[in-house]
Amino acid sequence: MEILKEGKIYEVLLTTRSNITPVGINRKGNRLNFRLFEGKSANDIKEHPYGVLHITWDVELLVKAALNLPVEVEFENAKSIPIKKIKGLPSIEGRIEFVERKIEDELGRARVLECSLVPTYEDIHPLSFPPISRADFYLLEMAIHLTRLYVATRALNVKEAQKLYSKIWEGYRLYKKLGGESELAEKIMGFATAALRWNP
Repeated sequence: MEILKEGKIYEVLLTTRSNITPVGINRKGNRLNFRLFEGKSANDIKEHPYGVLHITWDVELLVKAALNLPVEVEFENAKSIPIKKIKGLPSIEGRIEFVERKIEDELGRARVLECSLVPTYEDIHPLSFPPISRADFYLLEMAIHLTRLYVATRALNVKEAQKLYSKIWEGYRLYKKLGGESELAEKIMGFATAALRWNP
């Protein structure tokens, strides 16, 4: 885990018994901490507390997983825990300890799992990936704002929804300006417009 420095937040892919989703992790000692909102991954962990964290530089893969779009990955059995992992990606397997909490912020009230992965096996091997471009960072931010937009519209929080939509639009503008070419950018703008239209 030496490549993960304490005090920094890294975006990685989490696989649980039946789901794959991006999470922001931070290392504290020999533990990797992250938060999950209600959903498939959180339910998996409550029933089967194991997970694999995968390191990837593929922003499109992170975005597709965040939006529950189909992803083209191959799975194989994890080495130390009874679930699958993504084949070919550096990974950290482990047992997950968690505490369920209720939180309230600008998006409204929600239930979250505060999770801590205790590593049981590491497969951190050198892989050659292209670096993430500045445009890619905007694509990732657009996806994060979109997931928050969905929460705001469900909570009928009009002011926050409009603010998040503006952030997505600004991210899209900068993504195109910096040479971004992924069709996911157009899809995200379409999803955001539809969310705002149906929940004005």
